[in-house]
Amino acid sequence: MTTSGRDRVIDDAARRDIQVEIVERPPANSLEDAAAGLGLDPLAIVKTLVVKRHDGDFVFALVPGDRQISWAKLRALVGVNKLSLPHQDVALQATGYERGTITPLGSTSAWPVFADERIVGKRIALGAGEHGLSAFVDADALLDAYGATIGDITDELKPRET
Repeated sequence: MTTSGRDRVIDDAARRDIQVEIVERPPANSLEDAAAGLGLDPLAIVKTLVVKRHDGDFVFALVPGDRQISWAKLRALVGVNKLSLPHQDVALQATGYERGTITPLGSTSAWPVFADERIVGKRIALGAGEHGLSAFVDADALLDAYGATIGDITDELKPRET
């Protein structure tokens, strides 16, 4: 019997004693629309990025929605010279989740978690293992449960060129 991504998230959260609320994510055309639809500040929508280390292992990077990963800052915190975003097929193989649904909760591998300091003390929404869903959790409980390394790993989003 295969377990759905949503069920894996719920089961892992329960094992780690993390309260999780799974909600349907309304369609949105922007971060601001998505945040408004979920009743959150844009920084509380957290992207879980799968980052590949030079040795072939991975880490999770938790990035506030209104920011972007800073490769230099993340490399310094991880303590390596080279990091990259793997192809979506590699990320799926590393976590069991498709891009856009990725979360440390219920991942098929328990990779180390690195989180931007701006999510500390917040209620956040992140991937819930399936498209169209978000998992609401207390960031501090999530970070504690994973022994996350917390630091400044992001920069302000650069405006998109039109």
